[in-house]
Amino acid sequence: MYLSVPLCLCGKVFLVVLNHMSIKPKMIIVNRQHAAIINTPHRSEIRPLIDRTTSPIELCSLAEEVLPAGCAVGRHHHLETEEIYYITSGTGRMTVGNETREVGAGDAVFIPRNETHTLENTGSEPMKILLVCGPAYSIADHRMGDAARA
Repeated sequence: MYLSVPLCLCGKVFLVVLNHMSIKPKMIIVNRQHAAIINTPHRSEIRPLIDRTTSPIELCSLAEEVLPAGCAVGRHHHLETEEIYYITSGTGRMTVGNETREVGAGDAVFIPRNETHTLENTGSEPMKILLVCGPAYSIADHRMGDAARA
């Protein structure tokens, strides 16, 4: 499909024909209020903000998760994806591999690829977490349970 765009140069108007399929936006904005909501088996809500479902992005992604009090993200790992959990509110217990630590608002947790991890909300309020993935999150790379070790 083609798009005709008027172009004015030196007082003359030219009609430029562009293939609109080759025009890619340089800026993508997704407001949290308009993001899709994914309800998980562990009762959290995930809002993909910038990811493969909202843009042509491939190298990184950003989502927000709201984890209710007393709930925990199921143990899982990713073969290709590195993650950062950034906690914006609430308190919990983060486990990456064999290490478990208390976490709270302002903490950023790096999760290497192929490391089993889980997060439990130990507080009385919902936890809000920003999930940053590289490359962009893909359900095909999400594996439940412990990572296989060589």
